[in-house]
Amino acid sequence: MSKRENDEPDRGHHRLQALAANTSTLVWFTAPDGSVTQQNPSWSAFTGQAMEDYRGWGWMKAVHPDDRMGLEDAWRAATQAKTAFDHAYRLCRRDGEYRHVQAQGTPVMDGTVLREWVGVCVDVTASHRAQLALQESELRYRLLDRLGQATREVDDASEVMGVTARMLGEYLGATRCAYADVEPDGDRFTIRNDWSVPGVPSSVGAYSLELFGPQATTNLRRGQHLVVRDVDRELGDEGGGRMFKAIGIRAIICAGLVKQGRLVAMMAVHQADPRDWTEQEIALVGEVVERCWAHIERVRDNAMLREQDRRKDEFLATLAHELRNPLAPIKYAMALLRRADDPGQLARARDVVDRQVSQMARLIDDLLDLSRVNRGLIRLQLEPLRVADLVREAVEVARPALDEGRHELQVLPPPEQVFVHADATRLVQVLGNLLGNAAKYTPDGGRIVVSARAEGGEALIEVADNGVGIPPADQGRLFQMFTQLEHTASRSRGGLGIGLSLVRTLVQMHGGTVSLRSEGLGRGSTFTVRLPRMGGVPALAPQAPGGVSGAAEAGERGLRIAVVEDNDDGRASLVELLGLMGHEVRSAADGAAGVELVRSFRPDLVLLDLGLPVMDGLEACRRIRGDPQLRQVRVVALTGWGTDLDRERTARAGFDLHLTKPVEAETLRRTVEKTAAAKAGPSAGPSSDLAR
Repeated sequence: MSKRENDEPDRGHHRLQALAANTSTLVWFTAPDGSVTQQNPSWSAFTGQAMEDYRGWGWMKAVHPDDRMGLEDAWRAATQAKTAFDHAYRLCRRDGEYRHVQAQGTPVMDGTVLREWVGVCVDVTASHRAQLALQESELRYRLLDRLGQATREVDDASEVMGVTARMLGEYLGATRCAYADVEPDGDRFTIRNDWSVPGVPSSVGAYSLELFGPQATTNLRRGQHLVVRDVDRELGDEGGGRMFKAIGIRAIICAGLVKQGRLVAMMAVHQADPRDWTEQEIALVGEVVERCWAHIERVRDNAMLREQDRRKDEFLATLAHELRNPLAPIKYAMALLRRADDPGQLARARDVVDRQVSQMARLIDDLLDLSRVNRGLIRLQLEPLRVADLVREAVEVARPALDEGRHELQVLPPPEQVFVHADATRLVQVLGNLLGNAAKYTPDGGRIVVSARAEGGEALIEVADNGVGIPPADQGRLFQMFTQLEHTASRSRGGLGIGLSLVRTLVQMHGGTVSLRSEGLGRGSTFTVRLPRMGGVPALAPQAPGGVSGAAEAGERGLRIAVVEDNDDGRASLVELLGLMGHEVRSAADGAAGVELVRSFRPDLVLLDLGLPVMDGLEACRRIRGDPQLRQVRVVALTGWGTDLDRERTARAGFDLHLTKPVEAETLRRTVEKTAAAKAGPSAGPSSDLAR
């Protein structure tokens, strides 16, 4: 045999090795019964098996154990039928990875005798994975579509959580599945609804994120998923393992959802046994928690809008009722004033009108304060204040309501050295509101206690009563806007349900808190206001000299007053009232006429509306201030516009004082007296001695 003939087998061997190393196809040969009796270089190059390993049926050792029985059955069937062989199985590559191959074999016949088998194995792993990914994708999208269909009409957030948890848990074949809301503080989460297989307890409840362990907690807050395939192997007791094992969990996916830098929700899938979660399963849980959260937020927003709409309708109905109520006695009283001659009847009719107008003014003031708070327009005038003085002033404000109910009032003031840095008007409003509520919702002849004390770095003020009390279920919403409780209807004497909401906001603006204690219906209530306490005894601002008596004395001398008001009834009434006080009064109905009146009349005081025709009150005031001959004139805004912004606008325009309609006759009298007192002393330009 020639050298060339001797080299031919080696050349073929090397060719097969090169082919196997650089393609996804290997070539094999077997005896008729499937055993290997000659070298298969291609097989050896792919699997790494030597001839000694794959000789006979040793090649079957490279086949995945789970696939061997099926391969043997298919091989025997093809051998018996002497037909082509075609079968898929997993074959271990030389690097230890099992690859999906498609094996095809052809029988080599000699007449009717089967001489051998020759065939190929084609690595189809890539296409197999692509097909699986496509199938998983289709299944995932079907699940997500079913979730959308199942929850589309659900308008309860807890039910959305339950339906989503059940469908995801069943799809993954899990032991338990739960959705959790993460509290705004980022430290606690609440499972409100979950799903589990029969016999597995629910996980509903509130938990601390720290139970997951420090590292997992940090990762979740960053939006990284917690994936544990075997709790015993991967987690120690301090890493969350103790908690998981306590509730029967051996594997978990916990997908955290971060929005605007904050962890807002989590979806957890629990398994009672270790489980090798796939990347697709992990991604699916993350996608579901995001969709579930988005739908829950929409449901909650819609529920909030419905609730706000309901409360708005109730509020408007209540507002119409509360504003209409005073009108009836005012109309009746006016009829009496026209017909009655008895001095007693006339006096009572006047008192009715005065009380009812004051009630309407209080309602409007509450509405304006609420609007200012919501728009951030309330600005506190902070100063050192003695808590005892605040309590005393609040009691005086609430005295008419307390006397009307014949209540026993006990005041336990704090030591004189307890001070707060606060706005006196707003805190008196807060305490007066709490005292008014106590008077309103305590049966006649009840007992109300106001106490104050220092406690650490805080000043505490409590208003306690033995009135109707508040059920536990209602206590959480009592400070919400427009809230009026049904059980208080029989005691209510009017109101819009915004007082306590305003109280809470004003206290919070002072850096404090307000809380409620009540043991239930008929057990009374206690409201506690906590404010930051000032240390030491600050120096208080001295009272302005002169006092009321000096002003009253100056006020006995009549003034020249100009009234500029476009409401005919309001203008005529004010002119008549000021005339009865002994002053010379003239009036105008628009801003331009008002400026001309001031120039010709040279009054001591101008009461000037803002919303005037022809020229508004701000421009009219600027015109008056621009005239050097009118610099001594006092200009007071008398208007229905009363926000802090409105007061700033009038101050910039040159007004000396801002009064909001309706103005009490006593307030009007004091304003005139201060003007008279200022006239009697030295003055230059716009006055700064009139408190704004």
